[in-house]
Amino acid sequence: MRIPAPAREGITMHDRPVDQRIHDFAEVDGGYSPDEAMLESARCLQCKKPVCIRGCPVNIDIPAFIREIAAGDFKKAATILKEQNMLPAICGRVCPQEVQCEGECILKNKERPIAIGSLERFVADWERVHGMVLPHKKTPSGRRVAVVGAGPAGLTAAAELARLGHHVTLFESLHAAGGVLMYGIPAFRLPKEIVKAEIEAVLSLGVDLKLNHLVGRSITTKELLNFDAVFLGTGAGLPYFMGLPGENLPGVYSANEFLTRVNLMHADRFPVFDTPVKKGSRVVVAGGGNVAMDAARVARRLGGKVTLVYRRREEDLPAREAEVARAKEEGIEFVMCANPVQVLGDQVMTGVECVRMNMCELDSSGRPEPAPVSGSEFTIDADVFIAAIGQGPNPLLIGELPELKRGKRGNVIVDEDCRTSLRKVYAGGDVATGAATVILAMGAAKRAAHAMDRMLRDE
Repeated sequence: MRIPAPAREGITMHDRPVDQRIHDFAEVDGGYSPDEAMLESARCLQCKKPVCIRGCPVNIDIPAFIREIAAGDFKKAATILKEQNMLPAICGRVCPQEVQCEGECILKNKERPIAIGSLERFVADWERVHGMVLPHKKTPSGRRVAVVGAGPAGLTAAAELARLGHHVTLFESLHAAGGVLMYGIPAFRLPKEIVKAEIEAVLSLGVDLKLNHLVGRSITTKELLNFDAVFLGTGAGLPYFMGLPGENLPGVYSANEFLTRVNLMHADRFPVFDTPVKKGSRVVVAGGGNVAMDAARVARRLGGKVTLVYRRREEDLPAREAEVARAKEEGIEFVMCANPVQVLGDQVMTGVECVRMNMCELDSSGRPEPAPVSGSEFTIDADVFIAAIGQGPNPLLIGELPELKRGKRGNVIVDEDCRTSLRKVYAGGDVATGAATVILAMGAAKRAAHAMDRMLRDE
């Protein structure tokens, strides 16, 4: 197929109209057509020293798969992707490419960087329609590996270990695999049928999935440690609260609970499904990360007027710029340099009291450290309050393994190969780092899988 002339200004995916998308959970952006993907790929300079790969935590050969898209060989592009990443449709949608691979693209100094994430998504979507590509598997080693947690880290470790020839059993405590991909990220950003399809691709490598298996209960830790190696990918399922007066009132949620009820338990369709959620007419969300944006946008789709309160300035928001822009388009009000101090009400929640914040000297992250302004309190009327201020490692399993060395915030301490203080036990993703991105969890899981492989082969 003829390689098209490059479109120097770049090809942008188009979002669905706001007046349509705020009433449903269908995906917001439409992806590339084949012609658009080829035009965008033709912009790639095919650098001799591709620094974009350096920005990819799972080491995809980015120029190679883009070159095949430009040539119209989408199947070969999918084959190249799958050599390093078994979850490309997921990564193409939720990875922060702007600060990773695209952030390293040499074109960013002159024009828009190559839309690497959108191209990865295009190839994965094309592959899902035209037939899944599976990477090569090594000869069976005869070794048994347990992977605990079927989120991004666990799925990646399971796929990599299966490819390396080991028999993998994947334990998941919930009734569905996917972890944060299923319960945390809303369908309008990551459709669940796409998650399920990529999980099926992982399972097709020979991974044995055990749902509704809580390690320490359904399977004992002694049985777990009878495997030749163990990978812990249990994520960050412990939500943080703000310790405010009134946090025990009905209508107060952690973002973790709120999103799980809607994304995994279908609370938006209660009573068709059994799990309810309070659909507030006035909702306040505290936080400024991607989870806060997700919670605010879900609450908006449930019919509420939503106000997002963040204690720093708008330029300090840790959420992706695209998600902030979409939240604003969807009518979410942003109140910057403010922080909740009390949930108001007696038996029924009536509002959230906040205080203005002054920006002081920079903290260790380079952002200004906020301090409350005396006498600046104000009230936002609300009947639902969602705290989206972060979450820590899931304590259920690691509490069953007291020998594991842990940090001050409960994270499992690992070395550069993701080895823990327990022999033959490795860990990666949010359980080791605290809440971070999907792709960083996947990168850690790949490092762990290869270290486990060396250990299992006595190398």
